[in-house]
Amino acid sequence: MTIGRVDVLVAGGGLGGVAAALAAARSGANVLLLEETPWLGGQLTTQLVPPDEHPWIESFGCTASYRSLRDGIRDYYRRWYPLRSASRDARHLNPGAGRVGPLCHEPRVALAVIDGLLAPWQASGTVTVLRRHIVVGAHTSGDHVDAVDVRDLETGREFSVTARFVLDATETGDLLPLTGTEHVMGTESRSDTGEPHAADEARPLNQQAVSVCFAVSHHEGEDHTIDKPDDYAAWRDHAPPFWHGAQFGWVAPHPHTLEPRRYAFAPNPDDEPAAIVADQSKDPGSDELWTFRRILARNHFQPGAFGSDITAVNWPMIDYLGGPIIGGTQERNAAHVAAARAQSLSFLYWLQVEAPRPDGGTGWPGLKLRPDVAGTADGLAMKPYVRESRRIRGQYRIVEQDLAVAVRDAGPVSYADSVGVGSYRIDLHPSTGGDNYIDIPAWPFQIPLRALVPQRIRNLLAAGKSVSTTHITNGCYRLHPVEWTVGEAAGLLAAFCVHRRLEPHQVTGTPDLVAQLQDRMLADGMELAWPDVGYY
Repeated sequence: MTIGRVDVLVAGGGLGGVAAALAAARSGANVLLLEETPWLGGQLTTQLVPPDEHPWIESFGCTASYRSLRDGIRDYYRRWYPLRSASRDARHLNPGAGRVGPLCHEPRVALAVIDGLLAPWQASGTVTVLRRHIVVGAHTSGDHVDAVDVRDLETGREFSVTARFVLDATETGDLLPLTGTEHVMGTESRSDTGEPHAADEARPLNQQAVSVCFAVSHHEGEDHTIDKPDDYAAWRDHAPPFWHGAQFGWVAPHPHTLEPRRYAFAPNPDDEPAAIVADQSKDPGSDELWTFRRILARNHFQPGAFGSDITAVNWPMIDYLGGPIIGGTQERNAAHVAAARAQSLSFLYWLQVEAPRPDGGTGWPGLKLRPDVAGTADGLAMKPYVRESRRIRGQYRIVEQDLAVAVRDAGPVSYADSVGVGSYRIDLHPSTGGDNYIDIPAWPFQIPLRALVPQRIRNLLAAGKSVSTTHITNGCYRLHPVEWTVGEAAGLLAAFCVHRRLEPHQVTGTPDLVAQLQDRMLADGMELAWPDVGYY
């Protein structure tokens, strides 16, 4: 394979991009995978967000390859970390004993496992991975993407790549405007989608907040206070109109009721990791911030191995509401990213200096920012946690009426062209346009093949959060296992078309071809329909 001409180009090395590259390579296509940062893994690594998964994940509801990723993470801890014997023997080891999900772990472990999954395909030359590379332009003729221009962010060198299929797995749908692919962003109007919770009018710049996450440990008696940020006072006093006081505080709107919700914060509880219930359907657990997204629980390990837990800070206090990071000018988008980073640093300073403690004091100076965990000089995640991307205008658009429990009391829509399953509540964070939380119970759902395929462009596929959802349904199609499944389905579809000299539109328009693709997916361990499991 030459870099200048490939079967499948995957832009974006997050979970969807990695899954797409592995699936296409497994099916015999040669693949070029581009990633903007030094790390693959997206949400799990560069965004520092441990997996948010549904209650049935250990037995059903993900692909075999996603399960291999999860098993690899647990095996990494068993092989290399000084676990207590009981923790090592635990079938469903949760290294962080975090309550958000049953596999909370450090980003570098996910990175090592992802690199391992790709290693044999790179060794064979089937997959080429270029880190610190992005797509900066595209050449199209009619409804076809002929080539894309790629930039090396280290050297500035640019070159063109011809690909039979181009997959958008970027975090923000970057290929869509570059290729002229019809897309939407922000909120659609209720008159357009018919969704009960849609906005009165379309507002492209009204998007879910991003968050710049970071990791901390706590060391009693030590002082790790960072320098006071220049704009700290403005962030400390910032009070969104729908909040219950300042955003930096222990009270925030409850996502379900919007009433005041008080959070607790107690670093390094002397808890038993095996006793943690990491099932949000039984114990939401998010009222206690330290343990909710804890990524290393010291009590899992031999005494003295770790002086502190490590927890990931992805809390309401760092949801950035100042403006969207996509859709504006490049300079304006970058300014919002910089502001989101400033907000997170100011929140850390608030935690260290001014946060009210249960004992009546203020601040935890022993909180230590962990650049080693984030892989950055400033200790913040490499990239913002992006909840909402540009979204293709697909052959099928997934709407609230397809899966909301309040709308469909007999279960979700069943798609004849299902290419995978997922489950999560419709969970939208506050938005840059002033919207509060939207949180709606949803049925476990399927992923229709047509939602990966644009209406017009013939050889571009959505392979991540750019799948054809709405602002509302993006709230449950954006989570880790769903992003992986979408990417895997896109990679398999691209390879299927490569070998049969087809276009995706020909596949979606031919039931027999859809059935053949689904047979291949089933053989690869993809689950296409849910058993009767209730709703989330």
